[in-house]
Amino acid sequence: MVDDTDRIDDEQAREDSAYMLDRRAVAGILYAVDTDDQVKLTELMEPLHAADIADLLEQLNAYDRARLIRLYGREFDGDILSELDENIREEVISTLHPEVLADAVRDLESDDVVDLIEDLEEPQQEAILDALEDSDRVAVEQSMAWPEGSAGRLMQREVVMAPEHWNVGQAIDHLRSSDNLPEQFYHIVLVDPRMHPIGNVTLGKLMGSRREIHLLDLTEDMFRVIPATQDEEDVAYAFNQYHLISAPVVDQEGRLAGVITIDDAMAVLDEEHEEDILRLAGVSDESSLSDSVADTAKRRLPWLAVNLLTANLAALVISQFEDTLTRFVALAVLMPIVASMGGNAGTQSLTVAVRALATRDLTGANVWRIIRREATVGLLNGAVFAVVMGTVGFLWFGSFAIGYVLAAAMVINLMVAGLAGTGIPVVMDKLGIDPALASGTFVTTVTDVVGFVAFLGLAGMVLM
Repeated sequence: MVDDTDRIDDEQAREDSAYMLDRRAVAGILYAVDTDDQVKLTELMEPLHAADIADLLEQLNAYDRARLIRLYGREFDGDILSELDENIREEVISTLHPEVLADAVRDLESDDVVDLIEDLEEPQQEAILDALEDSDRVAVEQSMAWPEGSAGRLMQREVVMAPEHWNVGQAIDHLRSSDNLPEQFYHIVLVDPRMHPIGNVTLGKLMGSRREIHLLDLTEDMFRVIPATQDEEDVAYAFNQYHLISAPVVDQEGRLAGVITIDDAMAVLDEEHEEDILRLAGVSDESSLSDSVADTAKRRLPWLAVNLLTANLAALVISQFEDTLTRFVALAVLMPIVASMGGNAGTQSLTVAVRALATRDLTGANVWRIIRREATVGLLNGAVFAVVMGTVGFLWFGSFAIGYVLAAAMVINLMVAGLAGTGIPVVMDKLGIDPALASGTFVTTVTDVVGFVAFLGLAGMVLM
């Protein structure tokens, strides 16, 4: 039995660490850096994926990070820069030798270069642009001309396209003879004589069809064109909603300007989810484990200050019932229970609502139904815990009246928590404010104030 348990624990440990950096490998890399052994460092880094190397650099302190980058030298790959956290990317770029930086960015697709430079200072942007070939630089600058956060910034300029009159044989011959195909692509985009995209042909259908078949006969049923000015959040939603693999991007005249692939769209979706989680906790969406103490404290201070103001509002409410609390000290013991239960219930409804708004499942068509559902859920849960806490209040303090007050306040606060947890983010969304940004603070304030007013108000009427 012990052996089986140990085996299960070992298997679980291996599963948990399956995609983590091996500690022995990291120790070996740091030892190679300490001993200035470039050959050993290159040997240890060679098997690592760019994302793993980026994780390694993010975990090191600034001093060790700079030493590793300098020793690694020309082996530094552009994909590592793409995988790096934005908060340390600028530091890494400034550490790289100009020639190493030039070699690294030349192999990147245009969308990766845009993602790399859009948050950098102008001197560093110029350093990267100067490293590109003229045609690549023009492509990147054209993408940078589109608004930040738009499909034009997200797209890559390298597109595999074909005239609408081609057949399979012509397309395959073109692909085989081309020297500048993108590293990864999933479709051939068919265009008319005015460069307007009219359909997608998957590589699977292309390779599985006879040479004489026309490409128009192989186009996918699901074909969506993305305007270059469309918000990248809408792009990510379209990819997720319609199960797109890639989609052409068009300019204001409807001409093909680039293509967005699923990896870029899912990266946006992941960033949005991360942003919502951080904002729900009142933490800046720019926060990172690599931030300094001063930066972290500065970013968290504003929302802590807001929480302090709302806490004072709750304290002001309590002060209005000073006489009741003075006469019935037991109420002070039970108050946190009502407020805590309301806060937790409100957070549950809030999380569901913010997520539903982000995925566009919560709309004007179903908003009232969802609000009623959450309020009813709060009412039912309140009733259950009212029985529990009413009994506890009676047994603890020997007073049926205290048990009744506690039970009634629990029902009221949990029902209000359901209403506030859903209603507040919906209202903020209608006002054009990110519902994840401040909803948590307002929901907590509402449940605290309502909980205290209901509990102490009822106590004042029943006990006094």
